[in-house]
Parts: sequence; C-alpha cells; structure tokens
Amino acid sequence: MTSLSTADMQSIADRHPDVFTGSWRKSLKGWAIGAGLVAYLVFAWWFFAVGAVLAGGNWGIAGTYLADWVSYEIRPQIDFKDDRLDIGYPRFASYRADRHPEWLSFDQPAATAAAPAANKAAASRVTVEIDGRGRIEITPSSVRVSRGDETLDIAVAPEKSITIAGELPAWATQRAPGEKITVDFGFAGSAQIDADDVKIRHRFLGWENFVFDANSPFWGKSTGEVFALVVSGDRLDPRRSNAALAWDNIVNNSEWQHGDVWTKLLQTIVMAFVGTLFASLLAFPLAFLAARNITRNRLVNQVAKRFFDFLRSVDMLIWALFFTRAFGPGPIAGISAIFVTDTGTFGKLYSEALENIDDKQREGMRSVGASPASVQRYGVVPQVLPVLISQSLYFWESNTRSATIIGAVGAGGIGLKLWEAMRTNSDWENVAYMVLLILAVVFIFDNISTALRHRLIGGKSSH
Repeated sequence: MTSLSTADMQSIADRHPDVFTGSWRKSLKGWAIGAGLVAYLVFAWWFFAVGAVLAGGNWGIAGTYLADWVSYEIRPQIDFKDDRLDIGYPRFASYRADRHPEWLSFDQPAATAAAPAANKAAASRVTVEIDGRGRIEITPSSVRVSRGDETLDIAVAPEKSITIAGELPAWATQRAPGEKITVDFGFAGSAQIDADDVKIRHRFLGWENFVFDANSPFWGKSTGEVFALVVSGDRLDPRRSNAALAWDNIVNNSEWQHGDVWTKLLQTIVMAFVGTLFASLLAFPLAFLAARNITRNRLVNQVAKRFFDFLRSVDMLIWALFFTRAFGPGPIAGISAIFVTDTGTFGKLYSEALENIDDKQREGMRSVGASPASVQRYGVVPQVLPVLISQSLYFWESNTRSATIIGAVGAGGIGLKLWEAMRTNSDWENVAYMVLLILAVVFIFDNISTALRHRLIGGKSSH
C-alpha cells in the first residue's frame, strides 16, 4: 500500500474543494456545538448557584439521615434531682421504669429519697457503656465521660449550671460556658449534658422490633425460643394458638405497622392497574377518531387530538390534587388521576400507531366486500394490538411508581404512608422499609411487564 505525500494530498484537495470544505465545516460545527454545551453548563452552574449550594449543604444531617435508614437509637434520659437521678425513656420506647437495656446499670437510691414519677426509675448512680468506645458515669452532682484515654469531668448544680474541669476534648463541644455539652462517640451515639438532664442516644445497626414490638409476649426472645413456643409451647393466650398470636403480633406491630403498610402497598398496586386498564379501554376507541387514515374527517381528528393534549398536558400530580379535593383523600382520587392522564397519553400513542399501519390488509378486506366494522376488526386491530398492549404494560409498570408519588398528596396508597413517616423526621428506618417494598414491587412488575411485552412482540414477528 503506497502512502500519499503532502503534495499528492494537496493536489487532491485542489481538484475536489467542495469535499474538503464540507469536512472542515462539519468539524467546525462539531466544535461549535461542544463549546455551546460547555457554555450552557457554566451558565447553569452560575444561574442555579450550584457551588454555593454544595458548599452550604448540611452534609452532617444528610449522613445522620442515611445512618437512620439502617440503624436505630435507644434514648434514655437521666434527670437530675437534689438527691437522686430519675431514668426515663421516650413515650413509645421499648424500655420503661421496670425494663432497662443491659448497657445501662444503676444503683438504687437511699430509702429516704423522694419517689420518682410513675414512668421513671430512681437511682443514686447511673453508668452507661457506649459500645466499648465510651463510658458515662452520672451522679446527682457530677458527670464523668470517658472515651479512650481521655476523660471529661463535669460538675453539676441541678437545674442551675454545669462546670467543666480542664479543657474540652476534641470529641466534646460547648457553644458557650455554662451551656449544654455534646459528647460524640461516632456512629455508636452521643450524649447531651445539661444542668437539668443527660440525654443519651445509643445507636445500633439494624431495625429495632421489626418482627415483634415491645408489647408482644415474644419480644426479646431468640428465634429458637419463638419457634419452640409456636410449635409446642403452652398457650400464651388461652383464646388462640401461639402461631395465631405470633402472626397477629407481627401484622399489628405498633412500631412498624406491617399490616397497614402491606394494605397501603396493595392499594398502590390496584390504583396503578385499574387506572391504566380504564385509560386503555377508553383511549382505544377514541384513537380511531384521532387517526387520520381511519376517520377521514379533519374536524373530528383535531377535536380528538386536542382532547388528548389537554388530558396529558396537566401533570398526574396536579390531577391528583384536583381529584383529592373532589373525592376526598383515598385511592379513588389516585385511580382517577392515573386514568385521566393516561387516557391522553394512550390516545396519542394509539392514534399514531394506527396512522402507521399497512393499508394493504384493509384494502384486501374491502375487496372481498367486508363491512366497515369488519375491515377495522380484521384489517387494523391485528396489526396494532400487540403494540398497544405492549405500551399499556409499560405504563402499568411505570404507574406503579407514579402511584406512590401521587399518594403523598392524599391520593392514598403507600405514598401517603411514606410521606407521614418522613414528616416525623425521626422514623427514617420506616421510610427505608417502605422504599425497599416499593423497589421490590417495581422490580417484580418490571420483569412481568418486560416478559409479557417480549412475548407479544415476538408473537407478532413470528406471523
């Protein structure tokens, strides 16, 4: 193979200037498009202040939220009294005055001490072990916090002031002298020390009480113990078997509300299916009116197409808000929103599919004297039906996700449940649970929809 010299290449360029000029123009056009894209990205970065947003983001809170998805906290609170300490827990905590975690120990106060509140336990000294990383020792007049080789001593005047001895270690913070002190133990937890109380947050991996809540007789038992009770143990409730009792405790778990979550998930699935089905049934005959090759009346075509444009131009979320006001919160509003939006979308897709059919089959039907209805039934429908069903199946799978979003605005289903959990700003493990359920349902429906679509398209191509 002989290589071309520079003189040969120049000679060819001189003989065919249009070819080489076009090449340079194409190259210049490509560079211009690239430069325009870069300029647009720079403008968007400036216009939306992306740098400032990233710099000002509270990444610590984001990390805490992510940790809450896969962990839980036990939050004892130790109140300072003149002669004792009162140990309490949040209202719906698993622990109470007669039930404490094993990492919290305390000494009973003197018999002369005043009685604590009914939901609290009294102590003269409390010791908290934080996952082997730290230790907190509390008395009515002092707090000692240890982390590794470092120790922080705090003198407490109950309901008056706190005073530290020495310098604060790096893992402790205090905004101003006399104010509360926060000590950090990393992922294992933290504690806030004030003149009134010590609030402890001890974190553990996993989901607390996911199977049985603290009110269940099965709470705190190992899997083997629960299995033995269910299979052969004495009845814990004379009215029903241990298996029925265990199932009832799981479904009606007060913290995770499995039964309610599963019911709301089923509502979401039904919303997506019914809304998509009704939209398909209505859009199918209307699409024949919008198809120019089927209905030869331009006015009818335009009215049908503009009707579809109107329905799909309003977002499903807006329709959900409208129907929530009309019908009240619940699945009916969600079904209506999906139905209206998808009727417009299906009408457009179906009419375009009808306009792209092969007219030879219709002509063949007309040549044998078939009625207009038979021409459409046997000359048109077999051509487009697999495509239409395939599109409907895709939207059915997509609407399963959409039904979750519109549920958050009052249209029912698991979306509303998810929004309620997020609004508390503390039940992020419940949020993670529902998100995983939604992902599992979408994954299953996606595979079912894909398999059915492949079968339909494959069946069409085999004929």
